[in-house]
Amino acid sequence: MKRRTLDILFSTGGVALAGLLLVLGLVMTSNANFAQGYVKDQLSQQHITFTAANKLSDEEKQSACVVKYAGQALTTGKQAECYANDYIGLHLKSTAGGQTYADIGVPQSAARAQIAALPVGDPTIPGLQAKLTALTAQRESLFKGETLRGLLLTSYGFSVFGVKGGQVATVAYGASALLVLLSLAGFAHALRTSKREVFAAPDRPIAATNHIAHDKKLVRV
Repeated sequence: MKRRTLDILFSTGGVALAGLLLVLGLVMTSNANFAQGYVKDQLSQQHITFTAANKLSDEEKQSACVVKYAGQALTTGKQAECYANDYIGLHLKSTAGGQTYADIGVPQSAARAQIAALPVGDPTIPGLQAKLTALTAQRESLFKGETLRGLLLTSYGFSVFGVKGGQVATVAYGASALLVLLSLAGFAHALRTSKREVFAAPDRPIAATNHIAHDKKLVRV
């Protein structure tokens, strides 16, 4: 194959691949912008604001991100992660000694069963009822906190896809630009290359060369 033809083929393929990468970059940029805008809109509607720095408790001040976002409105995925894990998560641990909504369900059901098994007017019922009321209040608080925490972490996860999409778009744009430059260099080389130049032309066999030289000697003699 001629060298000029090979250069043109590779350069044309490079341009085509660069076009595909450009399209990929545009699609990923669109997805990234949608994810970031959607997360911001949804979080802004919740009207959640971090506690001001001067009102943070000693435990809350132990979190670097809570201190960083103190007093700010919650509008980004990273803020949602911080609020869910370092703010809500901290308060949930102190609500029932680290127990979860599911954990509280066991003693709550046991207290109900004990009350139901006692006769009316039993003197232990008021104490059990107070215990059941406290457990129910704790479980409701945990349910609300864990639900909000899960929703915020879902928003954070969605925002991560947007960030990754932006990173993929950046790589695609860079690779596309590189391929365009290499393709232009290939076209330029093709224009400077002679039309007769062959790529990887096979060498003339040594045996045939020796035979031709021998025949020339015989002719001279």
